[in-house]
Parts: sequence; structure tokens; C-alpha cells
Amino acid sequence: MEKIIVIGANHAGTAALNTILDHYPGGEVIAFDRNSNISFLGCGMALWIGKQIPSSEGLFYSSKETLEKKGAKIYMETEIEKIDFENKVVYAKGKSEKYERSYDKLILATGSLPIIPQIEGVNLENVQLVKLFQDAQGVIDKLEDESIKHVTVVGAGYIGVELAEAFKRNGREVTLIDCASSCLSGYFDSEFTERMKDTLEKNGVLLAFGEMVQKLVGDTKVKKVVTDKGEYDTDMVVLAIGFHPNTELGKDKLKLYDNGAYLINRSQETSMKDVYAIGDCATVYDNAIQDVNYIALATNAVRSGIIAAHNACGTKLETIGVQGSNAISIWGLHMISTGLTLAKARKSGYDATATDFEDYQKALFIENGNYKVKIRIVYDKKTRIVLGAQLCSEYDVSMAIHMFSLAIQEQVTIDKLKLLDIFFLPHFNQPYNYITMAALSAE
Repeated sequence: MEKIIVIGANHAGTAALNTILDHYPGGEVIAFDRNSNISFLGCGMALWIGKQIPSSEGLFYSSKETLEKKGAKIYMETEIEKIDFENKVVYAKGKSEKYERSYDKLILATGSLPIIPQIEGVNLENVQLVKLFQDAQGVIDKLEDESIKHVTVVGAGYIGVELAEAFKRNGREVTLIDCASSCLSGYFDSEFTERMKDTLEKNGVLLAFGEMVQKLVGDTKVKKVVTDKGEYDTDMVVLAIGFHPNTELGKDKLKLYDNGAYLINRSQETSMKDVYAIGDCATVYDNAIQDVNYIALATNAVRSGIIAAHNACGTKLETIGVQGSNAISIWGLHMISTGLTLAKARKSGYDATATDFEDYQKALFIENGNYKVKIRIVYDKKTRIVLGAQLCSEYDVSMAIHMFSLAIQEQVTIDKLKLLDIFFLPHFNQPYNYITMAALSAE
């Protein structure tokens, strides 16, 4: 067994460490992480802030102690000063000690960093980030102050929309600002994003879309957000603009994607032998576009960690690619997507179109708990291959997206879905269900 070093121990790093320790015992496994905790499920942050869960206790699924019991050596709160890729040596610095550790195989799981706009007032008090556990804890601690009555969230992607709901549930007034004309536009077409806009507005969130934040105003604490179209009084600003890959350690030695992520092959190998990259710092193979892409999701991170671990230990394993499957649930409105939106498909060069359908989930004689489902299937006009799907309902239709994810992966055509054997039981669906009807409605 070779000596393996993993740099970064959140989702991707933890998956790699568990895979190595569980399947290849007896080797020397070392991990470095700059944080004080491991495996924080940031996707639960909004639930915690919104008091939908009682505490953060369930948002961790591993720890330094757990991994060390399995045989690894874990260095927490330790910064990597440099990596000598030619001589295979990692130089690190802890609180009171420096480390120099050699490796046979290196796995980079350095994740991503929040985008911080270079604008006036960004360093004022009560201007918050929402990346780490400490960020969420800091927000919750400050919300103990009842003078914080209004929160402004900048960025209307998944995290921003979830936080807008969370702060409303926490009893605050909320403004949601984004330079785009709608929310969630990276994941859904306008027919779906309009539904989310309506849901946010109906629940009291003030929307300021199509506005660019220019500066934050205050003495020591933030008091106002100034955009190119207006001004908004506030007591707290949360920046949820997005993330970029954290590739500082290898940017001069390893090949990078156009957004700065480590460029990897299907075995998670970088351009340098014996060096792997996983999670948010690395690219993925996107089956929807049949090419390399960057899709930062926890599910992708875990899969990439498993693949890199097996390869680093000598077992050849390749990714089958991803579709970027994702979902959001806000005030009972569930929206799920996979693959490309129609807008993204056309931007990617496809001569794409979409087929839409909307109907009740269950048989119409079932009156209680029966909600409408809206579905869109995006496909290429020439090849008829499915490129993406979106669903929206107050009913939990999340399981349907898995079929579409597999369809994109396997290059299934829209015509194959027209007479697909989908079971019927009135408790669950209709004989002429929305998936079949959408496919039959295709051009």
C-alpha cells in the first residue's frame, strides 16, 4: 500500500478517505484540512437558520476521530504552504508546528471559495458569507440580536433563494437581489423560475431582480444596499453570489479549465502523474454536452472522491459522467432539474426544443393531496436525444428526475419515452401520466 495524502476533508475528501480506509486497509493515509470540522452539510444551513431543524448536530456525518479510528492521520486547522510536485512533498503549517510529508499519490480536494465582490462597504459588520459551518453559526448568533429586523440576500441561485426563505421563517423581513432578471436561471427556464418568483413574493420576500449591487453603506455596521436602480435599508447583508474553484496550490503546475478548475480525466487524474483532483476544485464530464464542464454539487464531489480513491490505490475506475441533477424546495414548491435547460442547450450549440405538459399527479377522483405537476423535456431536434428535464409541483416528484438523468447519460431519444412502461395506480399517478403525455406531445 502506498502513502496517500488528501488535501481537503469535506465531502469529496471524506469520500476519498472512507473509500481508501474501508477498501484498502494497512496503508499510510494522511489528510490536511484548514478547517476545524469535517463533513459539514451546507445544504442544511438554510434549514438551521430557518428553524426547520433544531440544531446543527445532524449536519455532520464524519469527524477527525472517526477517520483516525479507521487508520488515517488527520491534521486539522492546518494550511498547506506549498506542494513540491516534482519531489512529491507537501509542506504544511499548523497552529504551532510545521509539517513536511512525502507522498506516493496526492488527492486534491481543496473545494471552492465564495465570490466576494470588490465593492465599497463589503467589510462592514453584519456583511456575512454562507460557506462554512462557522459562517452559519455566525449568522445565527447575530440573529439573537432583535435589532436585526431586515436581511438582504445578494444572489438568487439555490443558496440565495433558500436563505431568503430561511430568514423569513426566522421572523425577518427579506430583500433578495440579483443582477439576472429572475432566480435560479442557471437551472430552470423562465416558465419555471416565474413560479418560484411568485412563491417568494407571496411569502413576503421583496424581489430586486435585474439590479447590480454597487456599494454597501454604513458607519461600522451595514445599513443600506445601493444598486444601480435603487437603495434598500437593511441590518444584515448575506453574500450568496456564487463560488469559484480553489486551485491556488496547483495553478502553476497543473492544467486548468477555463474557469480555473483542475482539468481532470475520467479517472480524476490531473495533468501530472499520481496527482488527482476531486470535488469543487475539479472539472466533471457532463453527459448533457458530451464534454468537460464545471458543476459544483455535493453528489458530484462524493462520486469523484470514490473514483479517485480507487485509482490511487491501483483499481482502475472511470466516471460515467454526470448530468448535474439538482432540486430545491421552497414553501412547499418543489422544483427539480437535470441536464440542460432549453436556454442552455441552445447556448451550447444544440438545435434544441422542448415539450411541456401539466396535469394532476394522481387520478382525478382522488381529491386530497392531489397537485398539478409541470414538466418540460428538452431534446435535440435532429438526433431526438434527451438533453434535460425540469419538474415543478407541490407534490414530491423528485424520483422522476432520476429516470431523466439516466436517459441523458445513456443518450435516450424522446421517442423512446413515448411508450415507456410506466406503472399506474391511482394512489400515485394517472394512466395517461405527465411523462408519457409530454413525450407524446413532442414534435
